[in-house]
Amino acid sequence: MESDRNQELEQRERELRQREVELRLREMEAEINPPVYKTVKHQPEKLSQPLLKNIMLGAKLFAVAVAVLVAVRIAAALAGMIMFAALVWLVYKLFLESSKNKP
Repeated sequence: MESDRNQELEQRERELRQREVELRLREMEAEINPPVYKTVKHQPEKLSQPLLKNIMLGAKLFAVAVAVLVAVRIAAALAGMIMFAALVWLVYKLFLESSKNKP
C-alpha cells in the first residue's frame, strides 16, 4: 500500500517534470522563432481614390499656373524698369551730357 502510493507520487512527479520540460521547450522555440502574422496593406475606398487623385492633380496644376503667372508678371515689371532706365540713360547721354560739354 505504501509502495503503491510512493510509485503513484513518483509517476506524478515524472509527468509534472515532463510537462515543465515541454513547456520550457515551447517557450524557447517561441523565443527563437516568434510567430509571424500576415500583414495586409491598407486599401482605401475604391470610389473616392480616383476622385481624390484628380483633385490633387488639379490643385498642383493650379499652383504651377499661379507660380508661372507671378513669375511672368515679375519678369515683365523688371524688364519694363530696365527698358525705362536704358531710355533715361540714352536721353541723358544724347541730350543732357552733350549740352553740358558745349560752352
